[in-house]
Amino acid sequence: MIYKFKSKAAGDVIMLGPTGDQVLRLIGKEPAPKGILEPAAMPAALAALEKAIADEEARRDQARREAEAEGRSPAPEEGVSLRQRAWPLAEMIKRAQAAGKEIVWGV
Repeated sequence: MIYKFKSKAAGDVIMLGPTGDQVLRLIGKEPAPKGILEPAAMPAALAALEKAIADEEARRDQARREAEAEGRSPAPEEGVSLRQRAWPLAEMIKRAQAAGKEIVWGV
């Protein structure tokens, strides 16, 4: 599935299924073909997304510190980070919240 997030306050954001599912779960929504994020729910959604990003970065930093403490070079980071994947939607949430507009997908 492909998610196309839309808001009157920002350009569209497109995410592939697994990433869209993950981000929706992080902001407290069940993955579904259609949905809406109301402006009243956006502060909590943004806070949850930012916390998940910080947690992932803390885990990566911890793994790097442990590798350095053991005298080995840290494993290269694989794939795209959550920060990179979620950034477009986080920006959309900020703009939609400021404008008082909802975000919809699958509509």
